[in-house]
Amino acid sequence: MFALLRNWRRRRRLERTRIPATAWRTAVATLPLADRLNSTERERLRDLATLFLHEKALEPAGGLEPTPEMGPCIAAHACLPILNLGLDYYRGWSSVILYPEGFLARHEYTDPNGLVHSGHRPLIGEAWERGPVILSWADVAASAAEPGHNVVIHEMAHKLDMLTGEVNGLPPLHRNMAVQEWSRVFNDAYQWLCREVDRGLPTLLDPYAADSPGEFFAVISEAFFTAPDRVLTGYPEVYQQLQAFYRQDPLARQPVNEHLPAAPAPPSPAP
Repeated sequence: MFALLRNWRRRRRLERTRIPATAWRTAVATLPLADRLNSTERERLRDLATLFLHEKALEPAGGLEPTPEMGPCIAAHACLPILNLGLDYYRGWSSVILYPEGFLARHEYTDPNGLVHSGHRPLIGEAWERGPVILSWADVAASAAEPGHNVVIHEMAHKLDMLTGEVNGLPPLHRNMAVQEWSRVFNDAYQWLCREVDRGLPTLLDPYAADSPGEFFAVISEAFFTAPDRVLTGYPEVYQQLQAFYRQDPLARQPVNEHLPAAPAPPSPAP
């Protein structure tokens, strides 16, 4: 009953108001592959972004002075991964905190001896379990010019991962997907990347992806939407799993003459 009421309210809201056309054009101009979406997909993305802005408060921090384009831009980037999943995949949290640039975040960690340490480290994005998403506007704005990188998609991937509890690179899979196959494919790819990073070899993905399985999922989700050639070239089985989970095929949206790898293919992993 609650779901029916929520969906009715969402439909009513879209009947009353949507992101204005001018603001929407400005927002999608910064969005990877936006011009490759068909008209139905573009309208669905606009609807999702409108509802996202209604359900998630945008809270400025660090002296940021919000401008009208910030909200629609963030919403457009955030809703691309859930274009064919729906806004309910972003349930359980209600705000986006936006800093003008990178920010310092307090973190605790346990060393090999079991001692707990605390300190601050600079970040450009962070997602809290059952809490807000925190972003640097400077890095959001720069995402359009950096294929393979998108801080909003990165943090939204963490939010999807958190739906199953632990942040371990395993989001809630669909019924036609196998957890065992996902785990095998992602573990093999993650171990491969870790070996590349340990050897100091060039990588198709940001080396930060080797930090943990959760970061690998977030980083490769960024690349899946903004540089799909890289993922298909270096991690074809991962591409297939992401295609099944997100229910999108970003590479199919590109003209044939753009189906070129954005970086050299990675070397074969060591036996």
